[in-house]
Amino acid sequence: MTDTQQRHLDEISKHIEVLLHASEAPLTANVLKKQLSLNTNELARVLEILQQRLDSGVLTLHETASGYRLQIADSYSPLIQRVFPQRQERLSQALLETLSVIAYKQPVTRGDIEHVRGVTLSSNILRQLFDKGWIEEKGYKETLGRPALLYTTPQFLDAFGLTNLDELPALPDMEAIKALS
Repeated sequence: MTDTQQRHLDEISKHIEVLLHASEAPLTANVLKKQLSLNTNELARVLEILQQRLDSGVLTLHETASGYRLQIADSYSPLIQRVFPQRQERLSQALLETLSVIAYKQPVTRGDIEHVRGVTLSSNILRQLFDKGWIEEKGYKETLGRPALLYTTPQFLDAFGLTNLDELPALPDMEAIKALS
C-alpha cells in the first residue's frame, strides 16, 4: 500500500470517527459504506485503522446488533460511577431472571417464564422490559388462550453490548452443579 493510499484510509477512518461521535445511535456498516463510498473490504480496513488509533485513548469502537458506536473503555467505569452515581441503574433480580429466560429460551410465553422461575411473573417486570425496548411480542403460541410469544430486541443486544444472541455466556451445566452439592 502506498503512502497516499494509507493517508486516504486514515482520513476516512477520521470521517467514521466524526460520524460516530455525532450520531445518537449506532451506525450500520451499510450506512457507513454508502455515506463514504466504501466496499466491505475497505470498511473493514478503515475500522481496523480507527480501532488502532483509539487504542491509545479512552474510547473504543464497539459493534452491536444495531451497528458501530464509540464507547468509553471499560477500565474507566469505576471513575464514571463515582463521579456520576445517578447514571447507575439497578436492575432487580426478578427483572434480570425474567430477561435471562426470554433471552436464552425465546420465543417464550409468560407461562413459560413462570414455569422456569417457579413464581408468578409481575406485570410490572414485563412492563419495564417493554418500556426499555428490550423485549417485544411477535405472534402467538398455537395453544389454549393463544399467549403472546416474547423475544428480545436489537435494543437489548445494544444495551448489553452484543451483536447477536450467540454471544450470551453459556448456561451452566445444572446437573454438574447439583452433583457438587
